[in-house]
Amino acid sequence: MKNGVKMLDIANRIGVSVVTVSNALAGRDGVSEQMRKNICKIAEEMGYKPSNTKTERKKAILPKIGKNVGILTAERFVGERGTFYWELTANISNRLSQLNVCTIYECIKTESENSGTLPNMITENKVDGVIVIGQIHRNYIDVLSKIKVPLVFVDFYDNRYKVDSINSDSYNGGYMLTDYLVEMGHKKIGFFGTLNSTSSINDRYLGYVKCILENELEYRKEWVIDDRDDSGLLYSKINFPDDMPTAFVCNCDETAFRVISALKSKGVRVPEDISVVGYDNYTVSSICIPTITTVEVDISKMAEVSVDVMSKKLIDPSYSEGRRIIGGRLIVKNSVLDISTPSREE
Repeated sequence: MKNGVKMLDIANRIGVSVVTVSNALAGRDGVSEQMRKNICKIAEEMGYKPSNTKTERKKAILPKIGKNVGILTAERFVGERGTFYWELTANISNRLSQLNVCTIYECIKTESENSGTLPNMITENKVDGVIVIGQIHRNYIDVLSKIKVPLVFVDFYDNRYKVDSINSDSYNGGYMLTDYLVEMGHKKIGFFGTLNSTSSINDRYLGYVKCILENELEYRKEWVIDDRDDSGLLYSKINFPDDMPTAFVCNCDETAFRVISALKSKGVRVPEDISVVGYDNYTVSSICIPTITTVEVDISKMAEVSVDVMSKKLIDPSYSEGRRIIGGRLIVKNSVLDISTPSREE
């Protein structure tokens, strides 16, 4: 009988990712020979067997596909301490492995993205489908859109290209955050995010603007502040306007964390002097002091839908999903001060 050992169990035993285990057991590139032998040895010791019985296939939501999928992420989204995108990548990879789909991960170097150079996994026909996680430049989208295998974008889209995509509900999320600040009595609200950097930032900004307009609040151009450069890298220094608002909506938790740190260095208290909200509900929102009020992205649901769409496209290349939107929810923490009471009004 099958003992229930999964790739995840092997990965946890050795201290590597499921992607590494998958590539090693499948004999794919990206794993040293020594590591491959070690993984195969541990897998044998643990009694690992691929899930391929008729009973197990009947229990599966989708048939076991048995193909290879490449996962690509731009270099600027790969951080040293782990990122939101890394967790999303791992979640997608784990779900694909349950369908007997091997994943090959590659970081798109900045030079390759600028020059439109595709990774070897695509040029050498090593993959049957490609998932791109996180915004890439339009010139690279143009090159990718011409490949002959199924393509899915996760957490971004481009209206110029008809590529299936799975996205968090950034527009409503941006509105939700701004509206919460309005409910807390804030009338002067700024936005942190480089608008044309990603489709997600644009949508969160548009949700922010809609809320500002609906509540007939003051919109000031100097209160919309860039947080990253043209290449997508976050600025090391945060610039603030001379006339400050009472609150900032930040396009992500990482930016909110940096804004709070920069405000503290100027002697500005958060939330007593200025309130700050973020987006993602990722780790940094909980380790920050104060903890950051944010919108939670359902990573598990995004991964589930991403794998579902790619699976259908692998089985039927003509299948088209269009754009799927995954809703989020407001998570109230400690970075917002309620100034709606008369005693706190200016």
